[in-house]
Amino acid sequence: MASFSCTLFHPLYSKIRCVSVSSSSRGLAIAAMSNNGARYQNLEEKSKIPHVLSVAGSDSGGGAGIQADLKTCGARGVYCSTVITAVTAQNTVGVQGVNLVPEEFVEEQLRSVLADMQVDVVKTGMLPSIGVVKVLCRVLKEYKVQALVVDPVMASTSGDVLANSSILAGLWEELLPMADIVTPNLKEASALLGGVKLTTVADMHSAAKSIHNFGPRHVLVKGGDLPASLDAVDILFDGISFHEFRASRIQTRNTHGTGCSLASCIAAELAKGSPMLQAVQVAKRYVETALNYSKDIVIGSGPQGPFDHLLNLKHNFPSSSRRRGFSPDDLLLYAVTDSGMNKRWGRSIPDAVKAAIEGGATIIQLREKEADTREFVELAKASLEICRFHGVPLLINDRVDVALASDADGVHVGQSDMSPHVVRSLLGPDKIIGVSCKTPEQAVQAWSDTADYIGSGGVFPTSTKANNKTIGLDGLKTVCLASKLPVVAIGGIGIANAGSVMEIGVPNLKGVAVVSALFDRECVTTETRKLRSVLTDVLSTQASK
Repeated sequence: MASFSCTLFHPLYSKIRCVSVSSSSRGLAIAAMSNNGARYQNLEEKSKIPHVLSVAGSDSGGGAGIQADLKTCGARGVYCSTVITAVTAQNTVGVQGVNLVPEEFVEEQLRSVLADMQVDVVKTGMLPSIGVVKVLCRVLKEYKVQALVVDPVMASTSGDVLANSSILAGLWEELLPMADIVTPNLKEASALLGGVKLTTVADMHSAAKSIHNFGPRHVLVKGGDLPASLDAVDILFDGISFHEFRASRIQTRNTHGTGCSLASCIAAELAKGSPMLQAVQVAKRYVETALNYSKDIVIGSGPQGPFDHLLNLKHNFPSSSRRRGFSPDDLLLYAVTDSGMNKRWGRSIPDAVKAAIEGGATIIQLREKEADTREFVELAKASLEICRFHGVPLLINDRVDVALASDADGVHVGQSDMSPHVVRSLLGPDKIIGVSCKTPEQAVQAWSDTADYIGSGGVFPTSTKANNKTIGLDGLKTVCLASKLPVVAIGGIGIANAGSVMEIGVPNLKGVAVVSALFDRECVTTETRKLRSVLTDVLSTQASK
């Protein structure tokens, strides 16, 4: 059995003891498992759920490492299996001891899970030796997964060193080129770059670009420890563009495991099929929300406590039954109801919603100006039942209280309404938030405020909003080019001009929002179907070019 030693660990202990594993329990017969698994082949897709494999160390205090990964994935609705690389003795005071798991048993765990359990994403945490890095790379070349998330854990947040500096060579040469994203904090980014000091946001940009040269497809440099910064700033670099995430600092001692949790949440969202930018955005919201919820809890007597990953089980965030997260494709045909129009045609709001969905609407917004709150909530609940049955998101215009009471999928707000950032704090990390924008500056602010999409317009004059300033196609294009978020165009759009709107030539324009073109007509389903056909034809033409 291999032995390990390291002199870089916390002064409370001077050597690493190697876990002893009996060889009598080995020989798991992977081939036999494969043969037995064949009989279940026809069941594989019937109940497949997203699956993350965490390769990391165990934290006896339960706040970081394997334990944080398990809780985060569970909170995000994703199955998590584990490969333990080390067992630590730690609490809120610090790390008192570390036992390394032998490399050959790390490999045995990896093969045991990967050979049987249909892993979607692998997330790494504490990799305590160059040998473990090499084992992981070798096995991952045999068992292909959708994505690899590398959290280059070298020290706990409290400062205890958790990885031998020799693993840097392994990270550079083998692991980082395989990674879809690497998520170093400032200290880890500095170590990866040979000790360069990172003290400004500009330094973080430079570090992200330099680390990207090692081969990962995305780099997220976390700036939680950035000196003299009022905000918590993270920088994502995809090889072409930088994306800056800002959030207000939360004053709390309960920050243990934030890095592990962020990386495992990214892995969970990737396992669900989210694109990288969206996965990072959701992960940032999740950690920020959990930190804020947990800021005053007391566990342990040390300087750094854990936070509560499972806040959704205890807090009053509604538990949405939607099966997937928000997709920009949901914006293709955005139907905004109008009670006055539907009353003229003798339709209830739920009937109008059902007719629009049957015609091809991809998202519904309830804009109700006449009903009182109780009636609005009941209309929202009835409409939500229809939307959930068809898998279409339901948003509420302006009214956060109605969205909370009905458990709608989100809210759309205007510039004069509640800030999207405040809405996010009320609704939680998973709800959809849209914001109306007429200018590039408003579009940039919407990103900072953690909105999911922007509605831009009015593009053309419309009778549904009095004195609504129009921006035209040129203004719409300017807003789209300034936005990092998907955009839906709104205002005076119908069958006659929807094609020209979608043909302005910007990739983040994802659809059109319409009111009277659908609901001030005799047959909502027919008009929706016609408009959906126009949009589909434009998309087909664009795809063929």
